[in-house]
Amino acid sequence: MKRNHLLPLAALAGTAVLSLGLSGCGAESSASASDSVCPDGGINFGVEPFEDPAKLTPAYQTIAKAMSKELDCDVNVQIVDTYSAEVLAMRNDKLTLGQFGPLGYVFAKEKADAEAVASFGTGDGELSTYKAGIWVPEDSPVTSIADLKGKSLALSEPGSTSGDALPRQALKDAGLKESDLKVQYAGGHPEALLALTNGKVDAAEINTQQEATSTEAGQFKAADYREIWTSDPIPNDPITIAGKADPKLKAAVKKALLNLPASAVSTAAGYLDVEPAGQLVAVGEKDYQPLFELAQKLGLTEKDVS
Repeated sequence: MKRNHLLPLAALAGTAVLSLGLSGCGAESSASASDSVCPDGGINFGVEPFEDPAKLTPAYQTIAKAMSKELDCDVNVQIVDTYSAEVLAMRNDKLTLGQFGPLGYVFAKEKADAEAVASFGTGDGELSTYKAGIWVPEDSPVTSIADLKGKSLALSEPGSTSGDALPRQALKDAGLKESDLKVQYAGGHPEALLALTNGKVDAAEINTQQEATSTEAGQFKAADYREIWTSDPIPNDPITIAGKADPKLKAAVKKALLNLPASAVSTAAGYLDVEPAGQLVAVGEKDYQPLFELAQKLGLTEKDVS
């Protein structure tokens, strides 16, 4: 069951907590003790649960280790339980850094003054993106969003950028009310795809990240299905820093993130379908402005982000 409250960090169900500071381990660092901006207790870095924590743990362990070396500071990675828990943790000074989904960032900015710093870059140094999509079986009579009237549609989970908000806006733009069709939340992107491939629904949202992952795993064959709608490119997840953080720490964190080698971020980037991955690239609020506008159009609040 999804929980919309923050438990003590050690009690978070499914949470991986990694303490990866190297300052006391004899490792070389790029910062001297006199220049250190490391806060007491190190830096807590929250990561949204966009993939199985067992997979995210080693990926972000690599990032945290590289950051620790750059900053001469403990970086404690926490794969959080929900988006809302992550926002609340940053607002309550439990997290200094947080990686949010694009829509999650909208409310992290509003409720915790999260400042977007960096996101995953492509091999040519551009900000990586992905797309939302709605798919049907190849032999389905459905050829457009409007044809979904009276049909069943599997979405990911409430608050997902590509698995909820964008498809719902597409339905609205096509003149459909949600009561015109049977919309059901499958519980995640993989579950929405499986609902379609197992014949449980007439259509399902499948974003390009899930399409790539499931195709590689042999769980999805695009030739057997048709995409009847696709969104504009969505900028990938931003890594943010709490607005109330010390300005010197903000500057140091930004420099560290943008200096990380591509090899340190490539595994995490792979789960976001960024291949080949480059270094992290600088981002700001303006890069996610379409998501702020989307939230306003749909009348969403932080309660809509699971």
